[in-house]
Amino acid sequence: MNTLRLQITGMTCDHCAQTVQAALNALPGVKAEVSYKEALAEVEAPAEVAPERLVKAVQAKGYGATVLDGAGSSPTTEGGGSLHVAIIGSGSAAFAAAIRAVEEGAQVTIIETAGFIGGTCVNIGCVPSKIMIRGAHIAHLQAGHAFEGVPLNPPTIDRAAMVGQQQARVEELRQAKYQRILDANSNIQLIKGRARFENSRTLRITRPDGVETTLTPDRVLIATGARPAIPDIPGLHEPPYWTSTEALVAEQLPEHLAVIGGSVVALELAQAFLRLGSRVTILARSTLLSKEDPAIGEALVKVFEAEGARVLLHTLPDAVAHDGQEFILSSPAGEIRADALLVATGRRPNTAGLGLEAAGIETAKNGAIVIDDHMRTNVGHIYAAGDCTNQPQFVYVAAVAGTRAAINMTGGDAALDLTTMPAVVFTDPQVATVGLTEQQALDQGLDVESRTLDLDNVPRALANFDTRGFIKLVAETATGRLLGAQVLAAEGGEIIQSAALAIRNHMTVQDLADQLFPYLTMVEGLKLCAQTFTKDVKQLSCCAG
Repeated sequence: MNTLRLQITGMTCDHCAQTVQAALNALPGVKAEVSYKEALAEVEAPAEVAPERLVKAVQAKGYGATVLDGAGSSPTTEGGGSLHVAIIGSGSAAFAAAIRAVEEGAQVTIIETAGFIGGTCVNIGCVPSKIMIRGAHIAHLQAGHAFEGVPLNPPTIDRAAMVGQQQARVEELRQAKYQRILDANSNIQLIKGRARFENSRTLRITRPDGVETTLTPDRVLIATGARPAIPDIPGLHEPPYWTSTEALVAEQLPEHLAVIGGSVVALELAQAFLRLGSRVTILARSTLLSKEDPAIGEALVKVFEAEGARVLLHTLPDAVAHDGQEFILSSPAGEIRADALLVATGRRPNTAGLGLEAAGIETAKNGAIVIDDHMRTNVGHIYAAGDCTNQPQFVYVAAVAGTRAAINMTGGDAALDLTTMPAVVFTDPQVATVGLTEQQALDQGLDVESRTLDLDNVPRALANFDTRGFIKLVAETATGRLLGAQVLAAEGGEIIQSAALAIRNHMTVQDLADQLFPYLTMVEGLKLCAQTFTKDVKQLSCCAG
């Protein structure tokens, strides 16, 4: 007997799986079990029943079938050729998937839909924003550090020069991390154009010159990313406002920048422009970073106001107008006039125009593609990864999801566990979180306790003359097991991974308190906060164990 696995496509329910299973079991000597959820058929067949005969039995019922080898490590089509994977999009999820799929023996076609390769992160997101934020931080230190004896030197900002350097690095990374991969790998083909499903099996691609081609790949990965979401405010769709895309390459600093939004992008860019010399007004629908522990948003309001920003909570404009020179925002706080307006109210999945309905792909109300922990959509051979899905919109999530999708598309079994996903907001101080907040734990019915350590208890923060912020740990009461960490600190992004590893490895707060941490580091604050569950750290000497 031969043991084979078939990847089954076109199934939409358990009844479909039963139909395929019956068709296979009708062949002489064949024993098959078909899983709709896995889109797989596990088959035992006599040697005289060729794999092609199994495939034809499935096709006779209107479904597709691809033969995988016994180990599932060398994907092939029913004709014996390499598995063909089409990837819609060319960002982090797409390239991570392409690289792994090729390693698994597949042929890959990437369909670039945005006009440039590399996606949001390297082109208009993470990379340029962090360069701008770092430059603004340097300007802020020159103008207002806390060290006596070191003269303050408020800088003259050449924003055009900053943008030039920033975009040169963007181009360098796009070439190094994306274009060179294409140039070096003949098994990855790039097609520029707009892709649309004609049905679950066929993609129609319209190239920039209008020429149309079709693809019928064995697997499809949708990795089209997201775009800025614009709120429905009267007049907002008419004036020349900025999204983060335009703000990051603006070569002139506005005298007064109004920012609509209170989440990650809004706060990162608002503080950057503030530190480069713009006057900034923030209008937030609710609180700052409203999805985080409330103490974080409350502390950030104080930070921003101390640096000169005006922060208006629970305030959105009633209407927006532009008189040719200024934006005029009518709001409950009165009329606000600004010469630039940044709209940063979240991002919306790029799924419109893909013809998902023709393929029968399920989406959420906001257009996000619904996937499981294996990056599978409800259509067996179609997967999705990154910001176009219902997963968290972080580039590192997109990349690891792309890799796992490729493993699964080529016959493997790789799930993505996001329970210990760390997140960082690059304000100053940084916001860094992992695991559950105290309220989230209570909402899940868990009995928890928490401790909050102000940074004036952390020797490194004292040595830095910067004690803004805190570290909070959430633990299960009965066991002491660490469940979550929330950090507001100048190096929060460097601290949080230690907490993530502790949670991942089921450590207790006592385990954390007993660990060795190097003295005069910010991450030592985790140890000190863990110690507060059993003692008063104010009564300890420096670097006390």
